[in-house]
Amino acid sequence: MSKLAIITARGGSKRIPRKNIKEFCGKPILAYSIEAAIKSGLFDEVMVSTDDEEIAEIAVKYGAKVPFYRSEKTANDFATTNDVLLEVLEEYEKRGQQFDMACCLYPTAPFVTAKKIQKAFEMLENSDADTLIPVVAFSYPPQRAMIVKDGRLVFEYPQYMDSRSQDLIPHYHDIGQFYCFRVEAYKKNRKLMLGNILPFEISEMEVQDIDNPTDWEIAEMKFRLGGFGSENE
Repeated sequence: MSKLAIITARGGSKRIPRKNIKEFCGKPILAYSIEAAIKSGLFDEVMVSTDDEEIAEIAVKYGAKVPFYRSEKTANDFATTNDVLLEVLEEYEKRGQQFDMACCLYPTAPFVTAKKIQKAFEMLENSDADTLIPVVAFSYPPQRAMIVKDGRLVFEYPQYMDSRSQDLIPHYHDIGQFYCFRVEAYKKNRKLMLGNILPFEISEMEVQDIDNPTDWEIAEMKFRLGGFGSENE
């Protein structure tokens, strides 16, 4: 089966300037996703989808390909990951290249490792699922959530007010690191979050949203604490 790794790394970033190539524990954060994909040994091609020349140069330096640049449509603030993936797949088809399976990796995902990608594809290939999405359990049961109503704190789900946390069904959320999928099913669904989805549970110590400078510092602390410096090997 032919496989493609697509790393989505546009140039614009408002909250953390040049976020996708900012240094993270010694090298551009984009490098970790590229290295994990390459070291997994799974992909016929590891490419970076970008609109930015500097990002493209760094991508190539770390071993990825940038066979074409994004269109204006997928480089703006409103373009979704699905917009980018569909454009990439369509562009490869125009060039006579088709893939059976693919992996979308985000450029700010230093906790992704070659071993995780290998395990994810093994799970997906041994299933009838369309897509595999890494998830993490909410650290506190959402069923016990409270909201502010008319200036007062109230339970949003009062039926669970006296429930023990261990008796509540665990809830999960997408960790925003990578997605593995069967290309034909994805082209039909046109969204990663539709279809037959297989979960891949990840530890909370290997997950961190990086949306502001504080998030960045927490991610670096987790990265060092978890010994991820050699994890992609």
